Amino acid sequence: MAPLVKGCSVAESTGFTRRHFLTVATLVTGGAGVVGTAVPFVSSFNPSARAQALGGPVQFDISKLERGALAKVEWRGRPIYIVHRTEEMLASLGKDEALLRDPTSKESAQPSYATNEHRSLRPEFLVLEGVCTHLGCAPLPRFEVAPADLGPNWPGGFFCPCHGSRFDLAGRVFQGVPAPLNLPVPAYRFVNDNTLLIGSDTGNS
Repeated sequence: MAPLVKGCSVAESTGFTRRHFLTVATLVTGGAGVVGTAVPFVSSFNPSARAQALGGPVQFDISKLERGALAKVEWRGRPIYIVHRTEEMLASLGKDEALLRDPTSKESAQPSYATNEHRSLRPEFLVLEGVCTHLGCAPLPRFEVAPADLGPNWPGGFFCPCHGSRFDLAGRVFQGVPAPLNLPVPAYRFVNDNTLLIGSDTGNS
C-alpha cells in the first residue's frame, strides 16, 4: 500500500473534498424538494369529487326513492330536495291555493317547464332547492297532515324552523309568513326513467 502524503486526507487524495460533498448533498436535497412540491401541484389540476359536486351537474337514481319519501343531495353547495309524491300529495295541491302568496309561481324562481301547479317536469317528482327564501335556512319536510304543532289546516309541506315560514308540497309559500317567494326549482332533466340530472336541463322543452 502506498504511504499517505503527510497533511493530506483520504478524501483529498481521491479528489473528493468536503466542498464536493456539500455540493452533492445540496443538489440531492433540492431535487427531492422539487419532486415533493410538484406532485401535489399537478394533482390539484384534477378536480375532486366535492369540487365536481359544487359546480357540475349531479345525478340521482330515483328508482330507489319510495312514494312519499324525500332524498337530499348537494349541488353547488346547496341542498336539493327530491320528493316522490303520492297521489294524495298531488291532490292536496289544488286545495290550498287561496292560502298561498304566489300560487301560480309568477314571482318565484323556476324554469319555464316547472311553472305549473305541481312545479315539476313529472308530477310525481318534486325537485327543489332546500333554502328558505327568507334568510336561507333549511326548511324541514313536514308531510303529515294537521299535526298538533302546525294546526288543523296544515296540508303537508315544508316548515322553516328559523322564523316559521311555511311551504306546500310544491314548495309554494303560504301567506302571512316571512318568506316572500316560493322555494326555487333548479334546472334539471330526466336522463332516463330512473336517472335525474340536477344542474342541466339541455333537451327539455
